[in-house]
Amino acid sequence: MNNPTILDQIVAHKRREVADRQDLVPTKLLERSLHFAAPALSLRRYLQRDDLSGIIAEFKRKSPSKGWINPHAPVERTTLGYMQAGASALSILTDAEFFGGKNEDLTVARRFNFCPILRKDFVVSEYQVLEAKSIGADAVLLIAAILSADEVRTLGALARSLGLEVLLEVHDDAELTRTLHPDAVSLVGVNNRNLHDFSVSLDTSLELAGQIPNSYVKVSESGVTSAAAIGQLRAAGYQGFLIGEAFMRSSRPEKACAALVQQLALAESVVR
Repeated sequence: MNNPTILDQIVAHKRREVADRQDLVPTKLLERSLHFAAPALSLRRYLQRDDLSGIIAEFKRKSPSKGWINPHAPVERTTLGYMQAGASALSILTDAEFFGGKNEDLTVARRFNFCPILRKDFVVSEYQVLEAKSIGADAVLLIAAILSADEVRTLGALARSLGLEVLLEVHDDAELTRTLHPDAVSLVGVNNRNLHDFSVSLDTSLELAGQIPNSYVKVSESGVTSAAAIGQLRAAGYQGFLIGEAFMRSSRPEKACAALVQQLALAESVVR
């Protein structure tokens, strides 16, 4: 019998965690949140805006592969700085056990920012989609590697009924073919990180670009660290670039974001 992967461990823990949380905070309480009645902002539209960078700037304290990255960065200052730097949207990790996040991080980011916010977590139940809406998210991540095609359709349909957009994360052609569904998904994210050995290669995004229909906004995730990489990905059809660790390794993540946005602007002015 194979040893469980880190992803298996995360999902098993997440199922237990969600069951416990559902007992403490039932669905009826989630629906009373002020955020439940608020209209969501469109991640798709913000990534397609010509006046923004296409960067989805991520707030992430730690990861299973790297451990603690930046445990002390303040949510308010970092996320405000990301948006002032020219990021198109925010991604907030809300997983506590493996990423050091919490729901309150997203709620704080929502309070101080008028921009689309992606709830980055391991969604395995409808409860988490309702929870995402209740804490102020505009979009949710669905990871093809941990969900069946039916689960993607069901969770995606629920998200869209709440006004949330869905970013479907895939790692290869098989996951894309198996789970992509027009009624459930608004954006497709290609994760360049190999789930087995944690190596990262932009070739994953470049190879899958042509297989993702143009009706979906394409997002490249992991390993995007330079203006040159973003230029290469844009040429392949990507409009979104999810960047977390490259920013969070800095003592001032928002300044690292600003530096990259400036590099992008300089590269584009040279091209013109």
